[in-house]
Amino acid sequence: MDNIWVLPLLFLIYFVVLDAYKRSKRQQLRKPPSPPGYPIIGNLHQLGVLPHQSLWTLSKKYGPVMLLNLGKVPMVILSSVETAKQALRDHDIHCCSRPTAAGFRELSYNNLDIAFSPFSDYWKDVRKLAVKELFSTKQVHSVKPIMDEEVKKLMDSVVESASQKIPISINKTFLDLTKRVVCKAAFGVSFEGIGIKSDGFNKLVREAFEMLGSFSAADFIPYVGWIIDQFTGLQGRRCWINLTSKFPFSLCVMKI
Repeated sequence: MDNIWVLPLLFLIYFVVLDAYKRSKRQQLRKPPSPPGYPIIGNLHQLGVLPHQSLWTLSKKYGPVMLLNLGKVPMVILSSVETAKQALRDHDIHCCSRPTAAGFRELSYNNLDIAFSPFSDYWKDVRKLAVKELFSTKQVHSVKPIMDEEVKKLMDSVVESASQKIPISINKTFLDLTKRVVCKAAFGVSFEGIGIKSDGFNKLVREAFEMLGSFSAADFIPYVGWIIDQFTGLQGRRCWINLTSKFPFSLCVMKI
């Protein structure tokens, strides 16, 4: 029975030594100042309800360039105009890529969307395709009559609501305008003609934005983060959005 524990013990010693070696290597590198953190979570507890204000408060003590360990993710925070210019202008090739995240992967087919794909040859090819097929002068001019028609409908509805003294929601109004223009430009049919309820679609869009901006434990806490997302229901909500979002486009294609 004693021999059963030999192999697991050797593995444990190996991982402890390997972690200590990596830690010593990291300490040899020159790093920005960093506030002390806790094991596993790092500096996550210092973000607070309003992260931008928490980061600004920390920058007053640790300077305009500081390092935070958000769980397993090291993150360099720049809090001045000068450092932001250096990162975005002088070293833009090293800072232009978007880091991957669980929410982005779930809602963009594993980062295949141009907005969430990291800087790579794939992103360059998609960008060239988008510029040629979607944002060319010819394509922009072809969409203009659709935009003019939908904007006229929007103005007429606003005038009618004003004459009847009915309040309108600006957010909902412009979201309706955007989806009507995109639907007719992409699929050649009106949004009302595909049989999708407007309120349900608006709810889906709001839910998707909330999921993209939500905190995902899987992104920061190693090994057990995905379990936390399961218990909080975050993973289930992402799967529901990913599944539900396919139906509107399927209906559009069927309508064509």
